[in-house]
Amino acid sequence: MPDLEKAKTRLEAQLAELNARLEHLERDLAEPLNPDSSERAVEMEDDASLEAQCALVSNEILSVRRALDRIAEGSYGTCVQCGNEISPQRLEVRPEAALCVSCASKL
Repeated sequence: MPDLEKAKTRLEAQLAELNARLEHLERDLAEPLNPDSSERAVEMEDDASLEAQCALVSNEILSVRRALDRIAEGSYGTCVQCGNEISPQRLEVRPEAALCVSCASKL
């Protein structure tokens, strides 16, 4: 059985860090492009990378929020796919994990 308070604290800290990272990325994306065409091309490439990073961070935020929801619902530590227990070792490494190792390896 996972330590729910410890997991909740870790997840909340992770969520705060991810939100700060997303805010920083969005702020960088909001900067206007340089009027110099050669600089603009480089900045557009950078923006594409920043947009991809925003998408990844947004997905991580969703995973952490879902894990916090599972704690609130009382289903944290149970695989959402098969219903088996997620190992404490896996939750220690990935507190947002929704799948047991067996189900995750099938993806």
